[in-house]
Amino acid sequence: MADQSDIETALAAAASAALYPAGTTEPSAIGAPCRIYRGWPEAAALDADLAEGWVNVSVFGIDAGQRCTTRYMDEWRMLAPAVVTLTATVAGTSVTFTGTAAAGLLAGVRVDSVSFVHPVGVGETPDSVAAALAQSIPGASVAGAVLTVPGAGRLLARVVAAQPALLQTRRQQQSFRLTCWCPDPATRDLAAGAIDGAMAQIRFLALPDGTVGRLLFAGSTSIDRAQASGMYRRDLIYSVEYPTTLIQSQPSLLFADITLGNADAQFGEYLV
Repeated sequence: MADQSDIETALAAAASAALYPAGTTEPSAIGAPCRIYRGWPEAAALDADLAEGWVNVSVFGIDAGQRCTTRYMDEWRMLAPAVVTLTATVAGTSVTFTGTAAAGLLAGVRVDSVSFVHPVGVGETPDSVAAALAQSIPGASVAGAVLTVPGAGRLLARVVAAQPALLQTRRQQQSFRLTCWCPDPATRDLAAGAIDGAMAQIRFLALPDGTVGRLLFAGSTSIDRAQASGMYRRDLIYSVEYPTTLIQSQPSLLFADITLGNADAQFGEYLV
């Protein structure tokens, strides 16, 4: 789930991309070396950096102004479907398993009206999956990744994976402070301008759980009270509304029993 730390990390990444558009191995966009990090700076380290011409950009959550903005009913939503990497192919009375037997998959064989299921574990192969199912099916034999069930009237084989689903349990809005600590006013203006210009183009921050946070500008302040010590500061305030979520793996259907009735008997009086 996403929490305050994820928002701070996303904001720090956005600030880093603004100051180092070509990557941190290349010079910064403002011509001065920059450090971007979460949390409040340590005074001695900050003073040393400023004396050497470094810019510091700190990202910090603001305590005041937090509020709950929950307004949606609980509803599970499917995320990107899990990839099934193992395939089961039926030919006559034989099943051949191919691909990669990844942990978490569910392999099943249905012989006539009886189902046999094997949860795939860590380190398994198509051969081991076939062998495990063969041990469960009366009269079955196995040769490598090929499972044979002599005399099977109807043979089905499938492989499925549990699918991830997300539930939004709460929404909240919080303000975050991006502070540019700079050695001179010109550098401060360049750093703050680059960051704010980039942030103005972002409508939603991508978060690790697959959700997004709505990003809004909330204010900016310059502070020059410490200019005697070579410290020039600008605070950029952004408000982010983001969800708290719960993610679960929900099982997939392997086989289903369906009973078909006589439609004519039930609805015959309506047929022409």
